[in-house]
Amino acid sequence: MPPSNRINLSDKIRAALEAEITSGQLTAGSRIDEQALMDRFEVSRTPAREALLQLMSSGLVTSVPRQGAVVASLSLSEYIAMLEILMELEGLAARLSARRMPAVQRKLLEQADKACREAAANDDAEVYGKANRAFHEIIYDGSLNEVLARQLRGMRLRMRHPQRALFDRPGRIRNSLAEHQSVLQAILTGDEETAYRAMTGHISSGGNVYADAIASMPHGVPVAAPVATPEIAADALAVTRRAAGRRKSSTGA
Repeated sequence: MPPSNRINLSDKIRAALEAEITSGQLTAGSRIDEQALMDRFEVSRTPAREALLQLMSSGLVTSVPRQGAVVASLSLSEYIAMLEILMELEGLAARLSARRMPAVQRKLLEQADKACREAAANDDAEVYGKANRAFHEIIYDGSLNEVLARQLRGMRLRMRHPQRALFDRPGRIRNSLAEHQSVLQAILTGDEETAYRAMTGHISSGGNVYADAIASMPHGVPVAAPVATPEIAADALAVTRRAAGRRKSSTGA
């Protein structure tokens, strides 16, 4: 098989598995059998193995002794650490987008905001989640920094499971939409500092909702390795409160 064909096949397999993982069809700990992939996609061992290696490099799949490839879990302590990084990277993307976003993408951002507002009006958490992802993706691209955009997408993939539950929490869609408006207006008017503060506040708010959720779960969440102890939940809450404190200090509030 020519190398180009093999690469195309491995990309096809990777994309299919990635979609199944991010949608929850394949849950954390699920074993991915190489032979089953070969049979399912009617390919040889090489593209199936290359697809798994790509997923391992992105952190979505890990290799477990005597089990092989399995869908990776994300511990609560890892989620907390990633949340701190995510807030800063999202804020940077918003700041750069306020400075650099081309006119075409500004229009796309307004369209994504409209889709969010329509989903919010219908109280549709699933549709809002998709529109919300589009809103953030446009900001990543609008930063005109491919390395930053790639890092953000990779982190969002790793943090996929907790994110899906955020918009089921009471009032979260309404609050998220209001936060989007602040981000949107700052980007459209080229206000870099406000865009940064609004976006870090938006991500912090989402992390706060997640902390509240895990604090109420006595046995943790299915995708996490350790139990969601009160200490871990408190750490998650502290992350968002520290971020809020930094924003108040920077504004003199």
